[in-house]
Amino acid sequence: MERDSIVAKRLPSTAKIRRGAVLAAVLAAVSGYAIYAGTGGAGAAQAPTISQVKAEVNSLQARVDKIGEDYDSAGQQLAAAQSQLTQVSKQTASAQAEYNTAQTGLTAVAVAEYENSNQSSILGLLSSGDPSAVLSQASLVTQIAGTHAAEAAQFLTAAQDLATVRMQRQHTEEGVAQLKAQLAGQKATLTKLLSSKQATLDSLTTEQQAVVAAATVGATQTTDSTGSTQSGATPVTYTGPTSTQADKAIAFAYEQIGKPYQWGATGPDSYDCSGLVQAAWAAAGVAIPRTTYEDWDSLPHIPMSDLEPGDLIIYDGEGHVAIYVGDGYIIDAPQTGLDVEKIPMDTDWYAENTDGALQP
Repeated sequence: MERDSIVAKRLPSTAKIRRGAVLAAVLAAVSGYAIYAGTGGAGAAQAPTISQVKAEVNSLQARVDKIGEDYDSAGQQLAAAQSQLTQVSKQTASAQAEYNTAQTGLTAVAVAEYENSNQSSILGLLSSGDPSAVLSQASLVTQIAGTHAAEAAQFLTAAQDLATVRMQRQHTEEGVAQLKAQLAGQKATLTKLLSSKQATLDSLTTEQQAVVAAATVGATQTTDSTGSTQSGATPVTYTGPTSTQADKAIAFAYEQIGKPYQWGATGPDSYDCSGLVQAAWAAAGVAIPRTTYEDWDSLPHIPMSDLEPGDLIIYDGEGHVAIYVGDGYIIDAPQTGLDVEKIPMDTDWYAENTDGALQP
């Protein structure tokens, strides 16, 4: 798929060098040091601002979100392909059994028919376990005529069915292998991006980290050096109505507050952003797509002014989603290291990166 082909590409080495230089300059700037292009201060580079640090962190997180959604999509395709493989394998076993039965019956007929003649080619073909070989020499099989024509036709039909289903299984197995490789590549890319982002944050002081975090997704939460959430994601008891499907979706979302974010996760112990909203609406008996891209393409769009509790808000170029729960609040699974939280929808990152609203 197109998005998968895009995220599978790697940055060229020169781009990596440039990005590394930018990060080094950014980190030095927020740490209070100057970066110079040469000795004696000649050609000194302009020190990046804290805003540039925030932009870099948000850019990395946006890439994480988008690749995470592609990872979700590939995982969904893999699950479907593995399910299909199970079904095709069952069909293959059934076709093999029918082929074996037809083979045994026709071989017995042929042995009795040609036991006193030189028909080793026919008998050898009939004993073949390769249905494609049988089909390529079908004319030999049809030489068994007369009252045995029906058995010959049944054998050829069984050979065709077995050859077809074996080919389907081979193609399905190849598809599963490709999707597994795709997932592995996306996982490696996600890990690399997260490491780059964490390295940037780890190089800042606690105060600087707080300033940067305030302008990123999940802005009410901070983490300590062990990655433990310090604030913002305390479980909240839902006391609202549960009469409508939207109410039930919201009630479910409230129950997940405090559970950790994990890309690719759909519950019950952890979630990514699209996994959370999908699970919330599933709890209300409504099936919505797995990824933000699919949500954006298939669910009805509504004006932000018409937003109602239970509606979805899409962010950051369709790379992130949260559920609106009323009174100006959303519930969101924000990013790696943070927990599902209830947060004002006008929090900086969310207000600045809103794409639009959808109504399941």
